[in-house]
Amino acid sequence: MKKINWIVVLAGAVVGAAAVALTALGNPANMGFCIACFLRDIAGAVGMHSAAKVQYVRPEVIGLVLGAFIMSVATKEFRAKAGSSPATRFVLGAFVMIGALAFLGCPLRMVIRLGGGDANALVGLLGFIIGIVIGVQFLKRGFSLKRAYEVGKSEGGVLSALMAGLLILFLAVPALFRFSEEGPGSKHAPVLAALVIALVAGALAQRARLCMVGGIRDAILFQDFKLLYGFVAIFLVVLAGNLASGSFKFGFELQPIAHSSHLWNLLGMTVVGWGSVLLGGCPLRQLILAGEGNGDSAVTVLGMVVGAAFAHNFGLAGNPDALNEAKEIVVGGISTAGKAAVILGLLVMLGVSVWNLPKKESVSASVETV
Repeated sequence: MKKINWIVVLAGAVVGAAAVALTALGNPANMGFCIACFLRDIAGAVGMHSAAKVQYVRPEVIGLVLGAFIMSVATKEFRAKAGSSPATRFVLGAFVMIGALAFLGCPLRMVIRLGGGDANALVGLLGFIIGIVIGVQFLKRGFSLKRAYEVGKSEGGVLSALMAGLLILFLAVPALFRFSEEGPGSKHAPVLAALVIALVAGALAQRARLCMVGGIRDAILFQDFKLLYGFVAIFLVVLAGNLASGSFKFGFELQPIAHSSHLWNLLGMTVVGWGSVLLGGCPLRQLILAGEGNGDSAVTVLGMVVGAAFAHNFGLAGNPDALNEAKEIVVGGISTAGKAAVILGLLVMLGVSVWNLPKKESVSASVETV
């Protein structure tokens, strides 16, 4: 157990250091690593949305998947399996992404933002915990998306192959893709550095089973806190890095690529927390599981990419705080359509949660058997 804890701490520390390093190398402030933001950028780069400020093929996502794939193959942990309600997982992945982009970040970026002093991330953390608590109540009542089954190894390697192909095209024929000339998509670390750092982070995350939602879920269900140690390590390393560089800025307003519309920060991350419990892992964990051969997680990742495209094609994503011409703070937030999408996301989570509870007949049969 002590060994496992140290692996988790090490993985968290490396991910935190990677976030600090990638920001120093050119990634946007408080966004060294963000699964939601980077999948959104990739969706834009391949033409799935036309938001010009968020289009770039992020090597970090590619590296995380391939790092997990390489490590799982090397340790003989690669397990090709699929068939656990893939269509439902696709929809859940899309709404998890919509919730994350309403907040402007995944759970990993939430922790990174906390390390930079962004108090809006505290509101997001509260919503994330609320969503996990709700999801755990359904787990206690028997919620399940049913079991997965063994499939061919080629099926389990689909997302890894797609990522490898995307990397080859990105390096060999960059003219195929769209690239932001301003905004977050225009800020990025050098390709090789980003790829190597992400490969290491993905390999360690695979070994440590790093997962924010899993840490809070296990703490609630089993009083097992070992997965949370990794995210404490991420926070402490990012905090130390920001303090050392003078980048730490505590407060709510005008934080980098963030808004201080508190209700929608909270509700957006409630959708993310609840959906991640139903899916069995946060967005980072879904990438790692897909690299290990989990076809259902690959479908979830594709759902997140489509969710990102919807969010930007239909104006659902959050807008950061800004200064107007009079140098007055204009609080950002989400549009009316974005608010409707977040509420719809909560209703979808509820519907999926209730629909996948054991049927009364099954419960009665189980009682009779006992």
